[in-house]
Amino acid sequence: MRTIACSLALACLLASPVMAADLPAGLAVLDSHLRMNDIVAIGTHNSYKKSLSPAEWGLLASRNQKAADSIDYGHRSLTEQLDAGVRQLELDVYHDPAGGRFTDPKGPALAGQSLPDGFKEARSQPGLKVFHIPDIDPYSQCQPFTACLAEIRRWSDAHPNHLPLMIMVNTKQDRSPVPGGTDALPFNEAAFDNFDREVRSLLPPEKLVTPDDVQGRYPTLRAAVLAGNWPTLAQARGKIWFALDEGPSVVAVYRGKRRSLEGRVMFINTDEKSPAAAYLTLNEPLKDAARIRAAVTAGFMVRTRADADTVEARRNDTAPRDAALSGGAQYISTDYIWPDTRFSNYQVQLPGGAVALCNPVRAPGACGGMAVE
Repeated sequence: MRTIACSLALACLLASPVMAADLPAGLAVLDSHLRMNDIVAIGTHNSYKKSLSPAEWGLLASRNQKAADSIDYGHRSLTEQLDAGVRQLELDVYHDPAGGRFTDPKGPALAGQSLPDGFKEARSQPGLKVFHIPDIDPYSQCQPFTACLAEIRRWSDAHPNHLPLMIMVNTKQDRSPVPGGTDALPFNEAAFDNFDREVRSLLPPEKLVTPDDVQGRYPTLRAAVLAGNWPTLAQARGKIWFALDEGPSVVAVYRGKRRSLEGRVMFINTDEKSPAAAYLTLNEPLKDAARIRAAVTAGFMVRTRADADTVEARRNDTAPRDAALSGGAQYISTDYIWPDTRFSNYQVQLPGGAVALCNPVRAPGACGGMAVE
C-alpha cells in the first residue's frame, strides 16, 4: 500500500508548490497529496424520499406498525442536502422503458389522498423513475431520474470545488406489497445499458469518475485500487461517481462478461477479491468494524450506515454513529442530517461542522481530523 502523504509533517506539506485554483493554500496542498479514498464524509439514505401523509402512514401502521415505523422519515430537496454538506446521495431507480408504469399508486387512493400536482406527468415518459416502494411509498423530491441528475449537475456546476460526490444506486425489482398493485420490472442488461445512457446524457466525461478512470493501465480495477490509483482530490473535485449497491446476482448482470467494469459508469458492490473490486457496502459499523478498517486500509471505498429504519433516532442510540465516524468508511449514510424531534435530538454530523475530513484510518497523521471541505 502506498504511503499516505498526509501522514508527513504538516510543515512539509505546506512547503509544496503544488496549488489548486480558488482553494485556500493549505487545502490546495493537501489536494495534491490526498486521494478520493482518503476522506470521510456524510451521506443520506434514500435521499429523494418524501414523508407519507398522515393518512397514508396511518393506514400502513394499522396493518403493519413495524413497516410503518421503518419508513417514517423524509428528506429535504437534494439541493438543500448538498448545501448542508451531504456528499453521498442514494437514489432508488425503477425500470420504466415504455413510461407511465408508476402513475397510479394504490396507497394514496386507499388512504383517500389525491396525488400531488405533476405526479403523473413526471412519471409518464419512458425512462428510469425514482421512489421507494411500489404503491405504498411512491413520492420523490425529484422525478424522473434524469431530473434528479439535472438537479445534482446544477448544484455541482455552481460549486466546482466540491469533493467527489458519490451517488449510490439501488435498482428496485420488488413486487408491490399491495394486492393488484404495480410490480417493478427486472433490470436486465438492456435496462442497465439504459441507466448508463441516462447518466451520460446529463453528465459528460469531465464530470464523472468511472471505473475506467481508476483502472487506467492496470490489468484490473482491483489491481489499480490496491496500487492507490484513485484520483487525487485535486483531480476529483467537482466530479461525481456512481456505485451500484446490489447483491451478487444483480451486479453480475451489470458487469456482464467484462474482466472488471470496462465501459461502465458505476462501480459495483462486490467482495474484496473480485477483479472488479473497488467499492463495498458494509452497513453495520459495529459488526463490520474489522472488515471496514481492513478494506479501507487496503484502498477500497466503503459506505456504511449510522442508522436504519428510524431505530437509532427513536432510541437516541449513538453507538453505531460513533463507530461509523471513527471506523474509516469514507461515506457514512444517515436519515438525520437534521434531527427529527418527534423522536429525539439524534443527528449525524462531522466534528466541527466540517463537510469532509481527512480519513481517520487512511490519513491519521498530521492531517488527521483536518477539514478538506
